[in-house]
Amino acid sequence: MEKIKDSIFKFLRLDNLVENLSGYFETRVELIKIEIREEIARVISHGLMVGLLFLLGMLFLVFLSIGLALFLNTYFNSSSAGFWMVGGIYGASGLIIGLFYKSIGRFFERYLIEQAKRDRK
Repeated sequence: MEKIKDSIFKFLRLDNLVENLSGYFETRVELIKIEIREEIARVISHGLMVGLLFLLGMLFLVFLSIGLALFLNTYFNSSSAGFWMVGGIYGASGLIIGLFYKSIGRFFERYLIEQAKRDRK
């Protein structure tokens, strides 16, 4: 039975077609694996860069805040007025963000969706 099947495949040249199709699918699977690895590597490197920029930005903000508070302390000739003022600025900023939380969130959501569409093109 096996001989008949082999001879029919050879007669119709299906043996090469089956080998080519299986080779094509194996190659396609390997290509997809490579593309997934590249995408993961790109996402991780982008995340690391965003994290690094966030960390540096936070350090800049902390030292800027301390410097501003100390400057205000000397300007008002007080030992704590500058720190209270800087704290008040952050408190007011937090209150404004808290009040407009949903509209700010929608803005960032639309922005990120637009960025994702641009990256795919």
